[in-house]
Amino acid sequence: MTMQTRSLGTTGPQVSALGLGCMGMSALYGDADRTESIATVHAALEAGVTLLDTGDFYAMGHNEMLVGEALRTAPAARREQALVSVKFGALRSPDGDWAGYDGRPAAVKNFAAYSLQRLGVDHIDVYRIARLDPDVPIEETVGAISELIEKGYVRHVGLSEVGADTIRRAAATAPIADLQIEYSLISRGIEESVLPTTRELGIAITAYGVLSRGLISGHFARDRQLAANDFRAYSPRFQGENLQHNLDLVEALRKIAEQKGVSVAQIAIAWVLSRGDDIVPLVGARTRERLSESLGALDVTLDHADLAAIERAIPADAAAGDRYPAPQMAHLGSK
Repeated sequence: MTMQTRSLGTTGPQVSALGLGCMGMSALYGDADRTESIATVHAALEAGVTLLDTGDFYAMGHNEMLVGEALRTAPAARREQALVSVKFGALRSPDGDWAGYDGRPAAVKNFAAYSLQRLGVDHIDVYRIARLDPDVPIEETVGAISELIEKGYVRHVGLSEVGADTIRRAAATAPIADLQIEYSLISRGIEESVLPTTRELGIAITAYGVLSRGLISGHFARDRQLAANDFRAYSPRFQGENLQHNLDLVEALRKIAEQKGVSVAQIAIAWVLSRGDDIVPLVGARTRERLSESLGALDVTLDHADLAAIERAIPADAAAGDRYPAPQMAHLGSK
């Protein structure tokens, strides 16, 4: 495996071709093992992964503290190569409920102060609001991040789950390194207007959900029982007939993967990698075993015949069910 690099847009840093999304090590996918999680972060850094993604609301700060511990206990050379991306703004209640988003400038600076402390770093490499605050113009939120950049607390402005109009307004306010948004074989909504806009403006994509929360990993069993603290127990794509339909798509993909001698997860990640050098997939591996499998995607080359076969097996809009429950879909940016 050779770790390639890609740029986070025309204004952002060079990062590894794959990033590590750390959310599942703390929240939303059932229980995780802290020791194994930290070992997985260390293994990713050792393999040349530089981009680590977290959020201040992932288990109410737990994930940032975990990433901070992993960085603190990593060899100095590996720690120095790490670039940390942080999402902020999602409001939580003590019982774990979601209570909207806060993009006010004073709140942005407050969130950043707590993140710096939990992570144990003197700056955040890429900082972004998790979802657009409908009550605060994006210009004000981005402007506050720009002020943090001026003071040395942040290096680059990022965006998350917003549409083409918002991207343009943000980019007119400050240089934008990347847009973090879901993108996978069965989540291709960005191809219509978002991806053309980011490419026009020189903004990279950091793609999360490249395995659709394990749905297209090749490891999700049809009869799997999900814990109550697992987001997928409520996700439309994992329910009833939707699940069976989506796993049928996975089986079609498995045939192509087997012909190439690779795993389903590897071919799914390789497909995202093939969509352009401006796209950096975030893999949500929670164990070293899954991380190793994901990194193997870097050695998978998809030719025109492979891509055509994948398109026949899983056409755009082939998935059954929305990618989030209805209340959360309402917060996704379409403008």
